[in-house]
Amino acid sequence: MKKYDSRFLLTPDFVQYVRRARQQQIAPWKFALALVTAMAFFGAAPLRAADAFQPRAVPLVTTDPYFSIWSFADHLTDDVTRHWTGTPQSLESMVRIDGVAYRIMGKTPGEEALPQVGLSVFPTRTVYEFEGAGVHVTLTFLTPLLPHDLDVYSRPVTYLIWEARAVDGRTHAVSVYYANSAQLVVNTDDQTVVWSREKAGDLTVLRMGSEAQAVLAKFGDNVRIDWGYLYAAAPMSTVTASAIASPSTQYRAFIDGGALPGEDNASTPVPAGSRRAPLMAFVFDMSQVGAEPVARHLILAYDDQYSIEYFHQRLRPYWRRNGAQSADLLTEAEHDFISLRAESEKFDRELMADLIRVGGAKYAQLAALAYRQSLTAHKLVAAPDGQTPYYFPKENFSCGCISTVDVIYPAAPILLLSNPRLVEASLAPVMDYVKTGKWPYSYAPHDLGFYPIANGRDPQKTESMPVEESGNILILFAAIAKAEGSPAFAEKYAPILKQWADYLVEKGLDPENQLCTDDFAGHLAHNTNLSIKAILGLGSYAQILEMQGKKDAANVYRTKAQEFAKRWVEMANDGDHYRLAFDKPGTWSQKYNLVWDKILGLNLFPPEVARKEITFYGNHLNRNGLPLDSRKTYTKLDWELWTATLAESPADWEKLISPIYDWVSQSPTRVPLTDWYWTRDGTQVAFQARSVVGGIFIKMLSDPAIWKSWAERARN
Repeated sequence: MKKYDSRFLLTPDFVQYVRRARQQQIAPWKFALALVTAMAFFGAAPLRAADAFQPRAVPLVTTDPYFSIWSFADHLTDDVTRHWTGTPQSLESMVRIDGVAYRIMGKTPGEEALPQVGLSVFPTRTVYEFEGAGVHVTLTFLTPLLPHDLDVYSRPVTYLIWEARAVDGRTHAVSVYYANSAQLVVNTDDQTVVWSREKAGDLTVLRMGSEAQAVLAKFGDNVRIDWGYLYAAAPMSTVTASAIASPSTQYRAFIDGGALPGEDNASTPVPAGSRRAPLMAFVFDMSQVGAEPVARHLILAYDDQYSIEYFHQRLRPYWRRNGAQSADLLTEAEHDFISLRAESEKFDRELMADLIRVGGAKYAQLAALAYRQSLTAHKLVAAPDGQTPYYFPKENFSCGCISTVDVIYPAAPILLLSNPRLVEASLAPVMDYVKTGKWPYSYAPHDLGFYPIANGRDPQKTESMPVEESGNILILFAAIAKAEGSPAFAEKYAPILKQWADYLVEKGLDPENQLCTDDFAGHLAHNTNLSIKAILGLGSYAQILEMQGKKDAANVYRTKAQEFAKRWVEMANDGDHYRLAFDKPGTWSQKYNLVWDKILGLNLFPPEVARKEITFYGNHLNRNGLPLDSRKTYTKLDWELWTATLAESPADWEKLISPIYDWVSQSPTRVPLTDWYWTRDGTQVAFQARSVVGGIFIKMLSDPAIWKSWAERARN
């Protein structure tokens, strides 16, 4: 293992971390583990690749469900980069050191790979380290997903940053090659593409898109964007060469002479998968590199022009709401590069420090991996009024639905922490639809259609989860009110919320044969965990009414929730645990919904309920985690973290999350973080790259001071 730079021990970040650890009286073994992680996060030398946290797939370019590119390998040179669906979307990079070319990203061309010696995944950044031929190279993928600034947050931009420094006391001639394929702008390789050069300030800009430009014509799950345009841009002053030309001519020109073809390919259009399909490429000459790092960067952006269709109206991406064009996007991204890089690094340090403080080092790394995945599974757009933010999640590799309420619910913790306005923006498209009167039922809808088309679905044909979705929305409205210190958002939809609360009074205590969010397990009557959701939904509604000053009405609903909770304890009791269903003795299930009783301070259930369950769960762990219930050995990642958050002791918390941490590095299935997997062998059942992993952040909401400090950033 490489030695850490002792100067790290004197940094303000580390001093603050130690101070917090002492205040919390962290156990020595836990402090030591957290110290190693903190050193990596706060700037010490990286761990060797063999020792570091190793996700099965690593986020690279991460802005929305369509512009989401990952490495499905331990080393960035082991495989072609891929869209989250697994479809190749090739990004390539080489470094030329003293006349010899080495790969640092992608499988082609067939040059030797510079050894990868480190990998770190932070909330807004992925950092790869390479070393060989006397030079250390760092390649950083930075997506400044800073939720407190929605203008920046909504930009479909990822920065690629190369830094090189000599490590052998000599100087070396170093240049960098970058290229991307035409696969990034099509759904399938047989679609034809066109390309051009564009002007944007002092940037060299290359552009590519599909020939057909069928805007918002496709919808569904395993689908990639084929409208709008991809841009690669860099400051003219740093670009040695740029070209839109065939792979073979580009590779040879760089490998042999550190250059690119003199002219762009004029044979447009061509199929994206054809050998004639060009790459968009740049070369950056770093000249003679010594001990001081030399850096170059590139902007990779995708302007979809129109992002979502909402009840037959096309909606612009949020960054375009005031008339901005692609040139504005690129010039602003370049203007803000230095400040956004510094702000993102500061954001990462502060968030990681608080994650470690609340849940420990393992928890922090899980959350860091989940951060961009969760946010990238959404799209932020301007509502039909042209200004209000609407936030649409896609139900990746589940059904491809848009604005699924029981996907908004598990994803909400990351948004409640970082900017509660984004939870409002997630719920508003659903609530505004119901407000029109077009939804004819007394309970909440399930979704609004299939991404990116949110035109609603025939109520007679849509998937229905009456208790589930009604409870979800009431709980989330209470959580928003708590985070914002105001019930203002709930007041906009007061009659609807009352209607759904009344539905839960009638149907919630002992649910009929309904689906819950775990719909893959099928319909289940008398579901005890679903009953908890209904009870907490009523308690949440009472809390909203209390904040509105409607004390009498609040008392009515709180009394009903208290009555239901008391009856629940009696009906669900099965000795040393509580049942999966009221009428099924000898069964059990994770009672993950119970976590909101703690977080919202509803205090409807006796503390003994959670204590009994946590003790029981500790005796039913498998190698890779806690099964969802007694029917199967599969589990749901988000619910595991919600269940673990019920634990009162650090030892119980650690016992429940340690198998998850190990599984993330050891799962035999290479995909972006799945939330549905088998707990015995760790293989994926289904689902990947979904927003619901934002539920991992629920532990942060259990610390009121931490929650308040982060939520307030978005209001300042």
